[in-house]
Amino acid sequence: MNYNYHTHTYLCSHATGTVEEYIEKAIAGGIKFMGFSDHIPHIDKNGTEEFYRVPCSKAEEYVNKISDMREKYKNEIELSIGFESEYYPDAFDDMLSRAISVGAEYLILGAHFLAEASAYTMMPTDSVDFLKEYVLNVTTAIKSGVFTYVAHPDILRFTGDDFAYCEQMRKICKASYEYNVPLEINFLGIRDRRNYPNENFWQIAGEEKSPVTFGFDAHTAEDACDLNSKDKAEEIVKKYNLNYIGKPELVKIKKHKVII
Repeated sequence: MNYNYHTHTYLCSHATGTVEEYIEKAIAGGIKFMGFSDHIPHIDKNGTEEFYRVPCSKAEEYVNKISDMREKYKNEIELSIGFESEYYPDAFDDMLSRAISVGAEYLILGAHFLAEASAYTMMPTDSVDFLKEYVLNVTTAIKSGVFTYVAHPDILRFTGDDFAYCEQMRKICKASYEYNVPLEINFLGIRDRRNYPNENFWQIAGEEKSPVTFGFDAHTAEDACDLNSKDKAEEIVKKYNLNYIGKPELVKIKKHKVII
């Protein structure tokens, strides 16, 4: 594994370490292709910003820091500048425009929330309606053509009926295959023993031949080359005969018409 496009920075307020420390750790571990994808800046309709995002006032600083490091380390690693973003149909044009305006190059989808002030997808729920809402949000984002891949597609902590879960999640896996948008096995989930990777989900992904990639989801410099979690991820690939593609092809972000 010589790539990782899921890296955060201290500017999101819940990660630590300098941009350069992350880069040096990645280089030492053999990473040749690295992307920073901190949480996208966004001001909601009430004029507030979620604490976990890069503040809008710091968005240019974020891009400039990575740009400076790209020049410094150009002979050792290829750096890309992106954001991890939710897909809020009512606000996504503004989110995307801001990302483009500051010089971001790619997005990965992180469906932590489905809209402004919606429930957190990692909170336990047995609601089939919320499950369906999650799946519709993710599949719509996949079809938009904006996202390089779907980060932790199995983040939803659904505690209800297994049949309903599999029936709905299959729609994400089918869309991933049809639109050639990879699904990420997330190493933070492995490191922290979270509710993901969810093996029920990955069994479906294997059946549908969805393209699959890996992401460190680094929040510390030490995790900028998390090869300790790679063994578990590779076990999942082998167990479910996943269509592992390795390094994903970055999708250059551009303005688009939001699908509602």
